[in-house]
Amino acid sequence: MDLHTLRNELIFKAIRSGGAGGQHVNKVATKVVLYFNLEKSKAFNEESKSMLLHKLHSKISQEGCLILTTDETRSQFKNKELVWEKLVALLQNQLKMNKPRKETKIPRSVIEKRLKTKKMSAQVKRNRRKDNY
Repeated sequence: MDLHTLRNELIFKAIRSGGAGGQHVNKVATKVVLYFNLEKSKAFNEESKSMLLHKLHSKISQEGCLILTTDETRSQFKNKELVWEKLVALLQNQLKMNKPRKETKIPRSVIEKRLKTKKMSAQVKRNRRKDNY
């Protein structure tokens, strides 16, 4: 993943943030929206692209854009840096290879304990029955 190339491919858009904020909130655009077209990106090889497209399919729009937003601070510049960090963390996390799961064997003692408790509960229920002679 080439961060310099990735940074040049991003489109940042500032919009007005919702919620409480007083008089100042209607004058400034502090919320930052990041658009990243993963399909046309040159920062990743084809294998990484297909892996990211598969893992992030629910977050990618029909146009192939990954859209992230941040309005945590009242500073547009800080929000821009935060959304950049969020994107890098997301991509790095999704590019990690998961370890294959090792199948484990159920220990004999666990099986024996389950069967023993099963027999005991069956015996309790059998003792509760009325015998019809």
